[in-house]
Amino acid sequence: MDRYETEEQQVEAIKQFWKENGTAIIVGAVLGLGGLWGWRFYSDKTIESKEVASSAYQAGIDEFVKSEDTASLQAFLSEHSDSGYSNLAAFIVAQQAVEKDDFEAAKRALEGVASSTDAIADLARIRLAKVHLHLGENTQAISQLDQVVATSFLDQVNELKGDAHFANGEFDQARSSYNLALVELPNNINIKMKLDNIAYAKTQAVSIDSEE
Repeated sequence: MDRYETEEQQVEAIKQFWKENGTAIIVGAVLGLGGLWGWRFYSDKTIESKEVASSAYQAGIDEFVKSEDTASLQAFLSEHSDSGYSNLAAFIVAQQAVEKDDFEAAKRALEGVASSTDAIADLARIRLAKVHLHLGENTQAISQLDQVVATSFLDQVNELKGDAHFANGEFDQARSSYNLALVELPNNINIKMKLDNIAYAKTQAVSIDSEE
């Protein structure tokens, strides 16, 4: 009898617990299963999207290799701008544009990568700064270089900043940037020559001012 009462009490306790919490358990189960199904659906769609982008990128590369025409990659960029492959395609497009002296096209190709959070954004900023320098857009070049965060690029960043300041006639800033570059590359003859050129350029600038 005691055992029956105990079992009966256990059943009643379970009934009471289910009455108080059953709805929440069902909702939780539905949400859990729904979330699992949703995640699987999202994962499948993500994988499918990546496969499409990968195939399109490969097709663009194949066409580029055959014809050396970046039109296929340009099309890929406009159709898959949010894929990781788009940044790789942008570098190829920019490189080809530079080789054809089309620096405006190179600039357009690199701007999206430079403004992204991708791991290669710093490299894009450096290349974009070089394009700006070719176009005489020295202040824009400095602006791009100021956004580079990777310390492994310090030598390039400071040397290019020196070039931009020199082109702007900002000789003191140029000297400072070149000296910072030499900290990373103390034996770089090219940077040392650029430092020597500053003294000559300043002399020429003073001479021109005195003639005026």
